[in-house]
Amino acid sequence: MLLASLAILIGLPALLWSAGKFVGGAASVANHFGVSPLLIGMLIIGFGTSAPEIIVSVFAAVQGNSGIALGNAYGSNIANILLILGLTALISPIAVKSEIIKKELPVLLGITFFAAWQVLDQEVSKDDAFSLIGLFVLLVSWSIYYGMKGDSDALASEYSEEINSHEGTVKTHVIWLIAGLLLLIASSRMLVWGAVEVATFFGVSDTIIGLTIIAVGTSLPELASSLIAVKKGEHDLAIGNVIGSNMFNTLAVVGIAGTIQPMTVSADFLYRDVAVMLASTIALFVFCIGIKRQGRLNRLEGGLFLLAYAIYTYMLIKVAFI
Repeated sequence: MLLASLAILIGLPALLWSAGKFVGGAASVANHFGVSPLLIGMLIIGFGTSAPEIIVSVFAAVQGNSGIALGNAYGSNIANILLILGLTALISPIAVKSEIIKKELPVLLGITFFAAWQVLDQEVSKDDAFSLIGLFVLLVSWSIYYGMKGDSDALASEYSEEINSHEGTVKTHVIWLIAGLLLLIASSRMLVWGAVEVATFFGVSDTIIGLTIIAVGTSLPELASSLIAVKKGEHDLAIGNVIGSNMFNTLAVVGIAGTIQPMTVSADFLYRDVAVMLASTIALFVFCIGIKRQGRLNRLEGGLFLLAYAIYTYMLIKVAFI
């Protein structure tokens, strides 16, 4: 139990630190070779912020802990919207100016509805997983298209400022890219082992561990980037990071894990966690799409998101321990 707890306490910070170095290195190398800042942001940074979820879920699926894989992906989606955007909006209301963000919101909503529909039969089969991978390929293609033609968008300038803030030579960035990836893999394996051992010790399902400790932990890069972005006045970047991460989580994280190990979905997970993920995505869409007004997430809506997350977390704790 002591070793498992240490694995979580060491593995999680190492996971977050290595993810940051991996993303920063990849973005800087791409920028050096003249890749569009918007394309770097939509693909490399979008993928990179979901790297912890992807690696953790892959290791969990390989080890047969599908509950961690699915709980991590969907739990991160819930935390990204209710906890991260809720806290960010409570600190500073988030205005949505980017046309790309307004196009991504309905795409995210459609992807979430599709994911919810998939698990109505209480499983993620290999066919389901491959269809998610197929949609992920379409999403990447769509991102490349807009990334190459949308450099005048408000989101592009915010990504450009973020990428150019990284200093150092190309050689340094390549070293951090490789080192970050290696440590990302090692720390993910450590975190999954520790989480499974703790869950077994307390008699808690690995799904609950995935929805709580691991989901919140792997979402910390989005929290840090969103808070920093809002502090700089880069509101579209704060929303864009979360939308991109949730798309990658739903399609790539679940899709890759599902191709390795088909996942069974309990009735509780379907009617509680999938329902909360879908409801929070609908709320984000309604608040931020900006029909007949500028899209924004104000302090009241941010407070409601945080309240909803507190209630949801209480439900999980009640199921696990009470």
